[in-house]
Amino acid sequence: MTAALNRPAAARQMWPLYAAGFTTAFGAHGIAANLGGHARGAVTSLLVLGGLLALYDGAEVLLKPVFGTLADRLGARPVLLGGLVAFAAASGLYALADSPGWLWAARLGQGAAASAFSPSASALVARLNPAAKHGRAFGSYGFCKSVGYTLGPLLGGVLVWAGGLRLLFTVLAALGVAVAVWAAVAVPVVPPLPRARQTVLGLARRLADPVFLTPTAALAAATAALSVGVGFLPVSGRVAGLGTVATGAAVSVLAACAAVVQPRAGRALDEGRLATRTGLTAGLLLTAAGLACAMLPGLAGILSAALLIGVGTGLITPLGFAALAANTPAERLGQTMGAAELGRELGDAGGPLLVAAVASLTTLTHGYATLAALLLLGPLLATARRRTTGG
Repeated sequence: MTAALNRPAAARQMWPLYAAGFTTAFGAHGIAANLGGHARGAVTSLLVLGGLLALYDGAEVLLKPVFGTLADRLGARPVLLGGLVAFAAASGLYALADSPGWLWAARLGQGAAASAFSPSASALVARLNPAAKHGRAFGSYGFCKSVGYTLGPLLGGVLVWAGGLRLLFTVLAALGVAVAVWAAVAVPVVPPLPRARQTVLGLARRLADPVFLTPTAALAAATAALSVGVGFLPVSGRVAGLGTVATGAAVSVLAACAAVVQPRAGRALDEGRLATRTGLTAGLLLTAAGLACAMLPGLAGILSAALLIGVGTGLITPLGFAALAANTPAERLGQTMGAAELGRELGDAGGPLLVAAVASLTTLTHGYATLAALLLLGPLLATARRRTTGG
């Protein structure tokens, strides 16, 4: 009876954290998808566009581990709230100023703010849920982020069409304020836990441990494949003579599959129907198979690729984060989540760069094959390690 009564209260605590995940995803993709066509005064060349796109992710790569460690020291809740307020302020900056210089400052500020509230939200998801419910909690968190990634370009495009980039930044500022207020009201104070002194060598050993490296590498691989699917499947569609509707539908299938699978994978983990190692291996194999399907010509190959990549990455994401939470001392959760998010950002940037580099020297088909081969390395190395150790 007590558990049943506490269930609605627990859900109220989680939803602001899920909304924070949606905010960073929507902000990242909503603006990125519309900069090239609707920031004429600011985007004067492809190099400038690339710089603006890199600002957000670059800030996250540099600052997520820093803010994750700060969340462990000060408590994840104040870092979460501060990051959301800073995100709203950075978004409002361009909404008010509307000049090319302030666009750079706003984009950098948004990335820095997301670096604070994203790992803090992940750490709070872990702290506010018992270990037996981590899979379901991270599955729901990943679902909301996937919705943000999916709706960002669409809703962002509608807002820009209606009122330009200033309207989109205004909506993002209001979203940041709303989620911050919601979190301040609903998310309880979670005091930082006492921590033993950690040396740089101790940190390096902990991050080099397979219990950290394995799920983090899987998360990075999944993010790399997801970015490649979103970025390059439309290119394959155009080469095959398909229209924008067909290629857009393929990307939507990918995002929808990833969003739908994540809560189900998390629930299966919590209920003991799916083991972490089995799920991560299956996710990597499915994702690699999806990249192999992308090598096939025509709509069937593209849709098969989108389906398999979406399902594979949807399996990996909640299981990877749940594994990290299960094997991390509670007082180091922020640091671990920040480091894991760094791995995902590197995959997000590295996957498309690798495929593009190989494609520029050969063909896009070879680029897909190269990334698929890299994803298969994980399961192969894990199998070899188990045979060596007899585990």
